Amino acid sequence: MPGLCSSFKVNCSKPDQPSLLAALSPVFDLMAIRPVMNQTTHTTITMYFTLYGILGVDEKSQVLTTYLWMHFWWTSEFSRWDPAQCGTNNISIPKEKIWLPDIVINEFMEENKAPSIPYMYLFSDGRVHEALPLRVVSSCNLDIYAFPFDIQNCSLTFNSYIYYAIELKIILGRDAELMTVFSKGVMTTMGEWTLVDITAQKIEINDKSGLYPDMLAFYIRVQRRSIMYVVTLLLPSCFLITLDLFSFLLPPESTDRSSFKMTIIFGYTVFLLMMNDLLPITGNTIPLINVFFSLCLVLMVASLLETIFITNILINSSDFSPVPRWIRILVLNVLGCLVCMPRRREKPEGSGTEAAEGKANPGTTNRFDVNPLETGEPSEEDEALMELKSLSLALQAIRCEVEQQHKGKQSSEEWIQVGLIIDRLLFGLYIVFISVSFITIIILWVNSCSQ
Repeated sequence: MPGLCSSFKVNCSKPDQPSLLAALSPVFDLMAIRPVMNQTTHTTITMYFTLYGILGVDEKSQVLTTYLWMHFWWTSEFSRWDPAQCGTNNISIPKEKIWLPDIVINEFMEENKAPSIPYMYLFSDGRVHEALPLRVVSSCNLDIYAFPFDIQNCSLTFNSYIYYAIELKIILGRDAELMTVFSKGVMTTMGEWTLVDITAQKIEINDKSGLYPDMLAFYIRVQRRSIMYVVTLLLPSCFLITLDLFSFLLPPESTDRSSFKMTIIFGYTVFLLMMNDLLPITGNTIPLINVFFSLCLVLMVASLLETIFITNILINSSDFSPVPRWIRILVLNVLGCLVCMPRRREKPEGSGTEAAEGKANPGTTNRFDVNPLETGEPSEEDEALMELKSLSLALQAIRCEVEQQHKGKQSSEEWIQVGLIIDRLLFGLYIVFISVSFITIIILWVNSCSQ
């Protein structure tokens, strides 16, 4: 095409679009090659986009689905004309009539299912404008540890698939902050996600040969709307664990306490099964909320087991052997002081009732222990003395039985105190866990809202 290469202009026979389209026919024959007069000259692609909608985030597949309005600008050195001579400054032409850059998104996971746009604009100074919608399903490394207060940062990297950096350059055509403002202004489809910001970065590769694709990366930060998950997941779980906390106010020896706890565990299990679809599923990290639910269930089961143990102690403590020394030291002395339940003081064995218990004064002589033959008393009193001696032996047997019952009662009281200390210790752990959970949820929520 010697005339075009020498003049850089298209001459129109009439100032109308049919004449201009006929004059551009030689340009259309060159659609297979990059539109530069000298092949050592690189073509500059100016691009930007508007994020129209966030269609969804799939944690299991690790993909982000967005809807973009793409804009590409470049210059064709083959197509220039005089607007006064041809009657128009621009013309819309079919895309198959002109060279198109092979710009791809590296993170693309599926084909574009957005409606195709068959036309593009060609301007009199050689500029070409291509605008098209894109439904982008891109891979994204999702970090859901802070779910549902997480913020995801997904990247879209644009580069040419065939051309190297010495042939095709990609530059940003609009400031990233302005792209964020425009995107927030037109965005209508967000679902549970909201746009935080869009940033752009030119990826530089330290290679002077230029035999690498020129890349421009956009980083889209989206934030999950956490209010739905707080209302449907966190608050019911906190209410159930708080209800289990107040169940400690029921008498430990009552069977209603254990049945009440079993009902709470059953209800919490059903709640987790119903809410299982709302929880993210991924193999990279375990969300903190899953750990919270597991700890809640573990505490509920532990409180039920502790209730069974305490009830057994309180009912059958009289049949137990004395409390071992290490339990007495660890539980009664150490843990009892830790939970503000000091050990009960033991009553002294001699409390002024020695005469009633049959204890004799070592400085006196028991008149029933005297042999009647040594005193010289009449023999008719022997039968009375023998009966009194048998009565004394019976009283001593009763005394031994009372002492054994007293020791068993003391051992039973120690076991009861051990059970009450364990019950209060678990009650304190419940309070600490619930307090830490509420504080953590509030901090994460405030941090998410501030960001």
